[in-house]
Amino acid sequence: MKKFLTIVTLLAFLPVLSAAADDAATARQVEITDWKAVFGRIVARDRVPARSRLGGTLIEIQVFEGSQVTAGQQIARVVDEKIALQLNAIDASLASLRAQLANAEAELARGENLLQRGVTTAQRLDALRTNVDVVKGQIGTAEAERTVLVQREAEGTVMAPIDGTVLSVPVTAGSVVLPGEAIAEIGGGGVFLRLAVPERHAMSLTEGDMIRIEAPNGAQEGRLARIYPQIENGRVVADVEVADLQTDFIDARVLVRLPVATSEAVVVPADLVMSRMGLDFVTVVGADGEPLPRTVVIGATHDMDGVAMVEILSGLSGGETLGAGDE
Repeated sequence: MKKFLTIVTLLAFLPVLSAAADDAATARQVEITDWKAVFGRIVARDRVPARSRLGGTLIEIQVFEGSQVTAGQQIARVVDEKIALQLNAIDASLASLRAQLANAEAELARGENLLQRGVTTAQRLDALRTNVDVVKGQIGTAEAERTVLVQREAEGTVMAPIDGTVLSVPVTAGSVVLPGEAIAEIGGGGVFLRLAVPERHAMSLTEGDMIRIEAPNGAQEGRLARIYPQIENGRVVADVEVADLQTDFIDARVLVRLPVATSEAVVVPADLVMSRMGLDFVTVVGADGEPLPRTVVIGATHDMDGVAMVEILSGLSGGETLGAGDE
């Protein structure tokens, strides 16, 4: 039975044995980059909460999760009922003060007329002028207080701080909110990848390294832009800049391959590897120029300078001259 298999194997390689060695290649020993597969999260570059500057009741909210907003766009309105009552009180006070001012000015005009006729004294006229100035000052104070209340009422309008997408809206219309409470969270400024890499690979990471990304819109390359110095839960946090990284979802997970080490390996062109009866072979040109088949154990396929190269785990040591195979 063994003799029969040997004969079949040799018959399978008759075309190979008769092939010329004009297209001979060499088994090369090269350094192969070891890639670590991890998942990265797509993170918005800016995540800014749109906050209420006024405490009160949220009577209107104009956005929801996924809404596109621009900086300065109104997204909600908060009303404090006490402000309207205070404005009414100040308006009534202003009306009273303006009436007092009209009366004081009339008294001053009569006093000036009487002084010209010598009926009153200059001291009395000074008192009338002072009364007019006091009422005018009270009116100015009331108007300033009214301006403050109007500004506070205007602060009930919640604006979008940046251009972007609304990520979350933690409140609903009718909710009571406090000053500084977040009405919505907006993500904008583009996106990047955030990685959490096991700390045993921390020393092999270098800022500026190129990494492979299997993004939603196809395979891409990115640059390791920042490595954070603090290790959290046994992992190193790093940020990756990716040009034209597009996604409809923030915090979506993307498969990323990081270069963490290098190793020596023997590689041959993929088209020189043949399969016969479940075994893999390459054709090795002997010292006498005769091509002979050799059984090998193959590993992963690598793209080197646009050529598909197969890693040889055993069967070759590097430097062998290879003949062209024939499938």
